[in-house]
Amino acid sequence: MPPLKVLSALDSARTQYYHFKAIIIAGMGLFTDAYDLFCIPPIMILIGRIHYEDQPDKFEIPPAVISAMVAVALLGTAIGQVVFGYLGDRIGRRRVYGLSLMLMSLSSLGCGFSVCRSRVCVLGSLGFFRFLLGLGIGGDYPLSATIMSEFANKMTRGAFIAAVFSMQGFGILASSVVTMIVCKAFDRASGADAADPTPQSADIAWRVILMLGAIPAALTCYWRMMMPETARYTALVEQNVLQAAKDMEKVLDVSLSQIAEDHPIPPLAPPSYPLLSRQFFRRHGQDLLSCAITWFLLDIVFYSSNLFQSKIYKRFIPDKFKVNAFEAALEVAKLQAIVAAYSTIPGYWAAVFFIDRVGRVKIQMMGFLFMAAVYFAIGIPYYSHWDHHTDRGFMFLYGLTFFFANLGPNTTTFIVPAELFPARFRSTCHGLSGAAGKLGAMVGSVGFLWASHKKKEEGYPKAIGMMVSLVILGGVCIVGAVITYLFTPETKGRSLEENENDDEEATEMSLLRCSRSHNSTTRPGSNHCSEVAAASSA
Repeated sequence: MPPLKVLSALDSARTQYYHFKAIIIAGMGLFTDAYDLFCIPPIMILIGRIHYEDQPDKFEIPPAVISAMVAVALLGTAIGQVVFGYLGDRIGRRRVYGLSLMLMSLSSLGCGFSVCRSRVCVLGSLGFFRFLLGLGIGGDYPLSATIMSEFANKMTRGAFIAAVFSMQGFGILASSVVTMIVCKAFDRASGADAADPTPQSADIAWRVILMLGAIPAALTCYWRMMMPETARYTALVEQNVLQAAKDMEKVLDVSLSQIAEDHPIPPLAPPSYPLLSRQFFRRHGQDLLSCAITWFLLDIVFYSSNLFQSKIYKRFIPDKFKVNAFEAALEVAKLQAIVAAYSTIPGYWAAVFFIDRVGRVKIQMMGFLFMAAVYFAIGIPYYSHWDHHTDRGFMFLYGLTFFFANLGPNTTTFIVPAELFPARFRSTCHGLSGAAGKLGAMVGSVGFLWASHKKKEEGYPKAIGMMVSLVILGGVCIVGAVITYLFTPETKGRSLEENENDDEEATEMSLLRCSRSHNSTTRPGSNHCSEVAAASSA
């Protein structure tokens, strides 16, 4: 069965300027996502200095408040992934794409304003706007991945989607650099020192850092609105093949005659089974379950990285009573920048290089297994060694968890759902998979944070401790590798239509081929199309 010319042209297109433009436009949402999420640790230090100076644990925000601030953003992200993913399939990728970025821009500004200055009001309004920010961030995940997958050619599609996702690494680095610059500028302007640990301008500094996150998102809104709808959505979902060819004529820099069909294309029959129906699960249930579970397991481990941060900060950051608020926040941002530069960003770009050479399944399994090895190396001797030796060796192992996560499952779990499912379900299924991941993120960033304390300390109750927590996380990685091996299909080097494995869509395309043949044949009595149609209805 010959595919539509416009889809064949997309699959075989040479790499050109528009692909790189699409990477920047699609990736800017993930850049903003990482900026907004990773600027929070130093900002919480500033807020703790401002609003918790009179508490028994001076300058320390209670664990329940920190957990609530983390969870509310992740909850918003999970909801946004499902809602925007569904809308992307129902009303189009382009129409929803700009909306998610506008929501991110406005909520970033809202986080900075936070409407008041009392502790309860500031934290309440900050939590509300971070929930809205999470909605926008969540919406960006399925739309960015889906749009890039539907624009890319089949041989370099993985690298293009990975490059979009790698913008997160630059967002992390940008958040740290901006935080350091703002804190240094305010520190010099205020003339603060340890004798004046929390100058009044600190309340302005954290707001400025958050509001600056709206700039990259706002600058990209116009370009997102100008992007054409993807040819696969227009042709396969809206069933307008001619319009898809016209849109791709501009993108692919080819003449319309090369990608337009030779004969008029009749509208395809609407699909006979809806999303999440019995037939859907029979055809795509295993793929959806595999994507959701591996993303869930990955985010449990990936977002539990804050288990290590307290130990690293205690080793490398000066005593909080010997520095002012700006210096304390700057030191945390500096460490984040170092980790991003030597492990996070290299991991992302290693994935860009290897993803289409090695394949999704092998890289995902390798990433899970190496992460497990690192967690066991830290966890098993934790109390006998690492608890008293948080030195460069510990920092190196800590960085390896990010490197192998980004080289492996953190990138592949973003890519694979954008390649496996039919066009009419692609964005929704990616959103459902990502939402499962964010539920795992809540377990990792909140549940394991509370579980990691062996004794009652710093506002946390007694629990299983770091050693058991880290060994469990290593076990989670092993489970992720096994599920990847057993259930995740390889999508490397195949067109999206080949990956769909949708019998009904194949029947529809057979009917389409019959219509072409019928229009061009000189044998008006041919009944092959009626036979195919009868088989389809049966």
